[in-house]
Amino acid sequence: MGEKIRANVMVCSGTGCISGGNLKIKAALEDEIEKKGLKEEIEIIMTGCYGYCPQGPVMSVQPDGIFYQSLTIEDIPKIVEEHLLKGRPYDKLVFKEPEKRIAIPLMGEIPFFKHQVLRVLRGKGIIDPEDLEEYIARDGFRAAAKAITQMTPEEIVEVVKVSGLRGRGGAGFPTGVKWEIALKTQSDVKYVVGNRAIMELNPYAVIEGMIICAKAIGAQKGYIYVRSEYPLWVKRFQTAITKCNEAGLLGENIFDTGFNLDLEVYQGPSEFISGEATALLNDIEGKRGMPRPKLWRSSVKGLWGKPTVTNNLETFANIAPIILNGADWFRSVGTEQSPGTKVFTLSGATFNTGLVEVPLGTTFKKIIYDIGGGIKVRKRKLKAIQLGGSSGGIIPAAFVDMPVTYEDLLKAGAIMGSGLAVVMDDRTCMVNVAKFSVEVCADESCGKCVPCRVGNRILLDILTDIAEGRGREGDIELLEDISHDIVGTSLCGFGKLAPSPLLTTIKYFRNEYEAHIKDKWCFTGACRELATFYIDEKICKGCGMCLKACPAKAIFGEKKKPHKIMQDICLHCKTCYDTCKFYSIKVLPATAREASEEELKELAAVVGARAGLEKEEVK
Repeated sequence: MGEKIRANVMVCSGTGCISGGNLKIKAALEDEIEKKGLKEEIEIIMTGCYGYCPQGPVMSVQPDGIFYQSLTIEDIPKIVEEHLLKGRPYDKLVFKEPEKRIAIPLMGEIPFFKHQVLRVLRGKGIIDPEDLEEYIARDGFRAAAKAITQMTPEEIVEVVKVSGLRGRGGAGFPTGVKWEIALKTQSDVKYVVGNRAIMELNPYAVIEGMIICAKAIGAQKGYIYVRSEYPLWVKRFQTAITKCNEAGLLGENIFDTGFNLDLEVYQGPSEFISGEATALLNDIEGKRGMPRPKLWRSSVKGLWGKPTVTNNLETFANIAPIILNGADWFRSVGTEQSPGTKVFTLSGATFNTGLVEVPLGTTFKKIIYDIGGGIKVRKRKLKAIQLGGSSGGIIPAAFVDMPVTYEDLLKAGAIMGSGLAVVMDDRTCMVNVAKFSVEVCADESCGKCVPCRVGNRILLDILTDIAEGRGREGDIELLEDISHDIVGTSLCGFGKLAPSPLLTTIKYFRNEYEAHIKDKWCFTGACRELATFYIDEKICKGCGMCLKACPAKAIFGEKKKPHKIMQDICLHCKTCYDTCKFYSIKVLPATAREASEEELKELAAVVGARAGLEKEEVK
């Protein structure tokens, strides 16, 4: 901040906010600031992602620490007038506490930010992700300089090993051990590869970690693998590499030590399977992105048959702080076996969603309720959490107090994976979720091995039959048998993990599968062929919301009097159920469609206890 500058407006330039119009927001700010004669006093800075994407476009005003969300161009004159000119926050766009709607203008007091511990996401919302000088001003490349000029490869590897850092994109293999294998493998050429992750906000942190890794194992060539459908990521990494080359931080004779490293961005296809380490290596080699038989580790024989360290970009972003601050510093948060922090993409049914970073060992309860703000829809309850993407296991709400570590997740049937955490409330059908997950895995299978290519299709067919009312006795056992065969015989980790959502939902929510098959009943109404919707006249307020929302015009009734559903024209689309704020609409079995009005009333009176899934004991 210059001598005349009294405030910085930090405008988010993450993918979500740019898609939401933040570049236009910036232009409107510039125009309004100039109109008010504040150009010499106010500086606008485009920063990395704040991680609070669903509330975007967002920005903050520093040094005041005021955070604004859901920005529109129409609001800009008011923000400039009230805050930048008169010095008082514009309350309309500050964060509001979910229940009491109390305004919390200070970013540091907003629960979503307050309860995070930023290490990987350091500089979030503060520095321009493309500005090399801003990164250097915050100790950037000091760790690389230390590693290259003061440490031997063995010393670098030892520090990483002692830190206990584990891979942040898969099963959590110890990073230091992987590096040590590559270091000890004799070869004239070695490679370092950064696998995709959400790291657009700090590309220099990734590059610095890869420089240190290259020095440790003796590599002179590296690739940053980015999916081509993320053009902003590609641009940011390419810009960062160019600037590092110009500054002598990449290329030949880095820090005048004779150490060389050439980095380039490799744009991969939009295929899920290319996230698998060996498939990614095939892709870079110009082959089809299909997994290789794991006869040896990539650290021994990877790219073009040479030793290759492949780490998730988040893993590399952890390296520089470890080298600068030491292994004990890194282990000061987290647990003994799972030290450090982890970045999660919190999504689904919580009030707050986005990128969050917390120490490993933090409970799901803290992540969902303290950071996420709890379940978004009033009166709904937490039902389950899926962690690790479409092939990640699904664990029930009973595990909400479980610490999130590699070991605890594995015991529960889930994996850390990429850190995608999908929170589900009690409107979620577990059979439907399993079906969706299996369908994604079936579509994304590379097709190389029969268990994954054929097995997942068979699972999908059986699940489709169950969801559409054609389920039969023995289907659950058949699903389990086929799933175990896929896990035991698939070529790569993708196939071995694909049945995880199915197996965990059968384990923890078996009663839902049984209800779908035996009773032709989807408790949540998500499977329309297995649901009948009925309005409980004792609860209905006659507000008319469901009547207006119904696409088939199947609901009738007078205002402030109980409404009814005409079963013969109802589409069973669940729109009324999701719209009703008084929870007067009940989900009955599909067989109830032919029932009389009196029979519907009797059935509706007894379904409550049957559908109380949150009370089911977890075995």
